[in-house]
Amino acid sequence: MSNELLDIVDDDDLVTGQEMRAVVHQRGLQHRGVHIFLVTPEGKLLVQQRGRQRGTSPLALDCSVSEHVKAGEGYPEAAARGLAEELGIQRANLHALIKFKMDYGPNDREICQLYEGNVDPALVSFDPLEVEGIACYSLDDLEMLIRNGKVAFSGWFVQLIHWYLGRSSALQVLKNFTRKRLLLPSE
Repeated sequence: MSNELLDIVDDDDLVTGQEMRAVVHQRGLQHRGVHIFLVTPEGKLLVQQRGRQRGTSPLALDCSVSEHVKAGEGYPEAAARGLAEELGIQRANLHALIKFKMDYGPNDREICQLYEGNVDPALVSFDPLEVEGIACYSLDDLEMLIRNGKVAFSGWFVQLIHWYLGRSSALQVLKNFTRKRLLLPSE
């Protein structure tokens, strides 16, 4: 959706201006985003396969939700909007894990917040233009899929999984929130 107006932010996450999404990515302006990890009652992560029409990482496995923060919108509001738009979830109890900074690729610099919450996969009704499909994976299964390289992942999802597992990642953590983690590696 290149017609979205996004806030431009400095390294302290203060808004310095606004610009259309296409221009933000064309000029490499730092902007905001949110990601959400939704955990099933079985302790698995609900993972989306990005829609085939997506401009970035089409058909790659991704977080439950990955969303830009629109101009004038806060992180929690963007998370709620992303849940509704991508997965058809109208309400969820989310908690923030971290705020971080990362380069997502050429001309794609973001400050983001990662949220976590619970989900019943039966209640998900995803938007087929945004999401090709959903599946649920244990952390061990995701780690194995990342290692074997046979499945496409969005680069940011790999970095978020590495951070979540306490491994080295490209995330520059700016703030840790309550570290209440719902996902646990399988034993």
